Amino acid sequence: MKIIEKKIHITTLGCSKNEYDSGILAGLLKQQHQQLMEDPEESDIIIINTCGFIGPAKEETVEAVLEAVELKKQGVVEKIIVFGCMVVRYLKELQQEIPEVDFYFGTEAYSQILKSLQLTPPQNPGEYYKSRHIELPAHSAYLKLAEGCNHQCSFCAIPLMRGQHKSRTMASIIAEARLLADKGIKELILISQDSTYYGIDLYGKQKLPELVKKLEEIERVQWIRLHYFYPTTVPEELIELMATSKKIVPYIDIPLQHVSDNMLKRMKRGGSKEKIIDLLTSFREKIPDVAIRTSFIVGFPGETEADFLELKQFIQDFRFDRLGVFIYSAEEGTAAFEFGDTVEEEIKTNRYSELMEIQRDISLENNLKKIGQVCDVIIDAKLDNENLWVGRTYADSPEIDNEVILSNINKHGSVNIGDIIPVRITDAAEYELYAKKED
Repeated sequence: MKIIEKKIHITTLGCSKNEYDSGILAGLLKQQHQQLMEDPEESDIIIINTCGFIGPAKEETVEAVLEAVELKKQGVVEKIIVFGCMVVRYLKELQQEIPEVDFYFGTEAYSQILKSLQLTPPQNPGEYYKSRHIELPAHSAYLKLAEGCNHQCSFCAIPLMRGQHKSRTMASIIAEARLLADKGIKELILISQDSTYYGIDLYGKQKLPELVKKLEEIERVQWIRLHYFYPTTVPEELIELMATSKKIVPYIDIPLQHVSDNMLKRMKRGGSKEKIIDLLTSFREKIPDVAIRTSFIVGFPGETEADFLELKQFIQDFRFDRLGVFIYSAEEGTAAFEFGDTVEEEIKTNRYSELMEIQRDISLENNLKKIGQVCDVIIDAKLDNENLWVGRTYADSPEIDNEVILSNINKHGSVNIGDIIPVRITDAAEYELYAKKED
């Protein structure tokens, strides 16, 4: 069968795991001689990888689909394919409300998408990662360890969309990491819904420490960054490994969601405030330079003023390096949906604003203390102004954390995107550091 070459645009919404999935799909399409386009208006086909996590994400997804439909009505594009998390949750509703979409598919539907385009998918789905497309030159890449989640947090719809936790084989992860290193990737960012759970379903025990040790052996990889620890499943061995490793950056992304025991119980998080404090204290005692990122939810059903004040005080006392706050979104199918949305929207918004203001002050104070210090920075991009570059410290994950703005770094010799260089911090703002290359 002769392959018909098409111009295809992929819109990716939501989390880093979706970004990873879109990279797999893009690679498979390129392998079949399809042309990937940045501009949807110059494309024959638009493919949208959706997010259905919370209300704002769903709204963004619907808006993106409707924009594609408008282009189809205008005769700009021939076909629309929508896949991913939101389709799993709302397939019937989407089919009824937006029938102009040609195909709806669930998550990881690579084979179905290829077939819908009259293309032939590779025979072994376990090796799809070999086709993954990454825009080159590149120096940082996500590496997905698993799909789905076994936790039953009462607010979370992830298991409804992604299913139960399913680890990839260690061999496939290491093989993909080597391919990434061969392409020039220096920073691997390990992701899954709960990375600390990795391996239990396949090997009968937690395998993240062993996996990371093997990734450390890949010579070209310089930084390994770990995302999404679940507070009740962090193995002590992993903390010890991070304390001594030369490649695992001392950075932890551990969504806590709340600290009030009342809220933790209603959220079905397991653990307690006391255990959370013990874990965070262990991280800071054993890894003195550790940067801890977390996130919290405000306005969960039943959150009292006392619960909120307890959370607020905890944030002020613990002074997280990086922190995000989400306003509770009632999601159909979750246990919390049955509680009703008991906290008024104005109260939710005020609590969100209050916590973010506290964190802005903490972030500024932390950053001001860094002025005069020398630290390593990975160079991410060059700004339009030829004298300015953007980079990150070990304490910053791409797109979600702080940035370092660097000036006149080429005065000290050639510097390229992806280089890891020492710089001296000269100034600071709430979420930016300013620096010059160290002589």
